[in-house]
Amino acid sequence: MSIAPEYSLAPEDGIAPEYRAEGTSPPVGAVTAVRTTGIYCRAGCVARPLPANTVVYPNPVAAETAGFRPCLRCRPELEPPLLPEGFSEGVARALVMISDGYLDDHAEAGLAARLGYSARHLRRVFLAEVGATPAQVARSRRAHFARRLLDESDLTVTDIAFAAGFRSVRQMNRVMADTFRFPPSELRRRSRRGRGRGPAPDSGGSPDSADGGLSLRIPYRGRLDFGAMAAYLGSRAIPGVENVSPGDGGLRYSRTVELCGSPGAIEVTAGTDGQRGGHLAVTAHLPTFASLIDLVAGVRRLFGLDEDHRRAVAALAGDELLGPLVAEAPGWRYAGAFDGFETAVRIVVGQQISVAGASTMTGRLALLGPRVEGLGRLGLERLFPGPETLARADLAGMGFTGGRIRTLAALSSAVADGSLVLERGESVARTRDVLLSLPGVGPWTTELIAMRVLGDPDAFPASDLGLRKGFAALVGASSPVPAAELQQAAERWRPHRSLAAAHLWRAAARASGVSG
Repeated sequence: MSIAPEYSLAPEDGIAPEYRAEGTSPPVGAVTAVRTTGIYCRAGCVARPLPANTVVYPNPVAAETAGFRPCLRCRPELEPPLLPEGFSEGVARALVMISDGYLDDHAEAGLAARLGYSARHLRRVFLAEVGATPAQVARSRRAHFARRLLDESDLTVTDIAFAAGFRSVRQMNRVMADTFRFPPSELRRRSRRGRGRGPAPDSGGSPDSADGGLSLRIPYRGRLDFGAMAAYLGSRAIPGVENVSPGDGGLRYSRTVELCGSPGAIEVTAGTDGQRGGHLAVTAHLPTFASLIDLVAGVRRLFGLDEDHRRAVAALAGDELLGPLVAEAPGWRYAGAFDGFETAVRIVVGQQISVAGASTMTGRLALLGPRVEGLGRLGLERLFPGPETLARADLAGMGFTGGRIRTLAALSSAVADGSLVLERGESVARTRDVLLSLPGVGPWTTELIAMRVLGDPDAFPASDLGLRKGFAALVGASSPVPAAELQQAAERWRPHRSLAAAHLWRAAARASGVSG
């Protein structure tokens, strides 16, 4: 039984977003459950139950664990995943790892061991803070993803089961019936009846990458300046692995991917249909859709969709220096990483050289990766090499200094042997220590990796020249401020210094006459 906090609804509230419980507002993503119907709704649902019959749960998983099912009208399962904000460190780390698919391949005991907990203690703290066990959170994640594929694609039920991370169709049927009270076939039938039996919206073609690909919608909370994010990624794109090009109505980000040992590609653009908040439109060209849910998790990481952006914006908006910048660009975010090792290598290569030069040099490393055929129209031709490949590669003659070669070899070896884990949910403090122990890795590299790869919302590379220039522009200094001065000034922006850094980079670009 869930022991997460319940929030009673004040009679005057109806089911508006402004919940109140003893003067405390539920967290972002809270849902309203209706005792008389057994369903739960997202904020703003058109249904109007009697307030006396309602109870507010902090998140959909807690409501499901308590026995409620998602409303078929407001579709709360279409909302973005549970944010890791507002929880204890261990629970927050576990939620991130679950969001990235850790429990698709491991048991709760393995997750607990990664956190330094016993399995029993992990379940206890999850029930207290989330209202569900880790396994129940993972099960809800798979069920909601499968529901979206039933609605938005023409994939078979069998394909959807494995795309969502289920081990069998039978397992999916059982979980979907428990979560939605209907089996997958009935959910799809109801969805198509609701839209007049037309084709699935944005439905994809065959798995063949020569065809149209499979189209997906990835929702997010808050605002996202996709054009600015795509431009940032484009200036740092690894030739042959990533590409940013003009698309229909804006920029398109493309990259190679590997799923279940098979190569493919994805294209990402800004969603334009305006349905229920922002979303990214993704087209996946894959020979198999097994574990597609993990690919979507990678896109969410890359575009920073799982950060509590609205809270960070609200906190920084009141700052005397950063407030005007935040008001000008509330959708400005910092990029994450689709693949942690790849991004870490790109950061290391970028030490003390230009952005363009770093992309060129990293492109040379990409030539060591497997070649992918049939993606020339997207400007893609390689998978980025893995850590084992780079650890044993002879990089002499590629233009790298001896020191940089030693750093890349040490980084690759540490990832290959497991002593360095470049994944979200890993202990940021421990990972920082391991990174700083590697030859040629200092605070600048460590903080950038913490920001982009580990998803640390409070990372801040104070020695970065761009940040020092951006801060100088804000305070009216004629030259970049010293790193120590910036480090001290940045204390006011905790715990949102990563977003603060993104705005300082924008200030530096504007001061130098560069767009954005």
